[in-house]
Amino acid sequence: MQKLCDGYSLVEGPLWIPGKGLLFSDVLVGGVFCVDPEGKVSTVFEHRRGIGGMSLHEKGGLIVSGRNISFKSFDGGPTITVLDRDEENDLVGFNDITTDSKGRIYAGSLGSSPVFDDGREPQAGDLYLIDLDGSSRKVGEDVQLANGLGVSPDGRTLYHSDTPRRVVNGYEIAEDGSLGPKQVFAQIDEGGPDGLAVSEDGRVWVALANGGHGVGVYDPAGDLLEIIKIPQPMCTSACFGGEDMKDLYIVTGSGGMDSDRAGAVYKQRVDVAGLVVPKARVALS
Repeated sequence: MQKLCDGYSLVEGPLWIPGKGLLFSDVLVGGVFCVDPEGKVSTVFEHRRGIGGMSLHEKGGLIVSGRNISFKSFDGGPTITVLDRDEENDLVGFNDITTDSKGRIYAGSLGSSPVFDDGREPQAGDLYLIDLDGSSRKVGEDVQLANGLGVSPDGRTLYHSDTPRRVVNGYEIAEDGSLGPKQVFAQIDEGGPDGLAVSEDGRVWVALANGGHGVGVYDPAGDLLEIIKIPQPMCTSACFGGEDMKDLYIVTGSGGMDSDRAGAVYKQRVDVAGLVVPKARVALS
């Protein structure tokens, strides 16, 4: 395992971009950064805090979460809000996101902030779908803390971490993007499930936060196969990258360390390629 960079507060939203490297956010301090295969770090976007998930958009920019779901262009154009928060109805922001094969976006909402003190009692969030025409609707409910999202290789199952409940749930995906009833895919015994990624063989790779010390690898039936250990307790997310998609990138927060700037990015070679997460294709208006 190779440590590529460190010195961040809470690293989230890892996203591989071919030809560039790994993008990641610093939730508490703010900013989106890119670390290339040689370990050189550059700044992509400054300032914005709270980004828990990112996706490439076909228009040449990123869809980012946080206080809302927004599009940020790589060429410096204006930020476009795709799905806004609604604090009066206990929707204070969004955490992880993912896309399906059609380019639709699934986004986990937050009923209260897990990292910023907003004066609210902890409240459950929901699961939203942003369709290709830019419209949005609620497709899942009662997620105590929405975290990692991913889609199975056949496109028929959506995985979603609920961290405090220590489960990764699975939902059957209908043709129109609607979801079937929530079903427990995996019960997590070490740490709490955070970000996740899916490999071509259907394994689900789940970051185990708050004492999990790594990434749990679960087979398509939800059984734990192994834990890829890292030298930090706050494992926040993981994604695949590299030319052959067999590099597993693992990101961390500072929790449990001696410094509040101990968040880091690690890279581990694995035996299977990860799925390429499709670009978002939702309308920008």
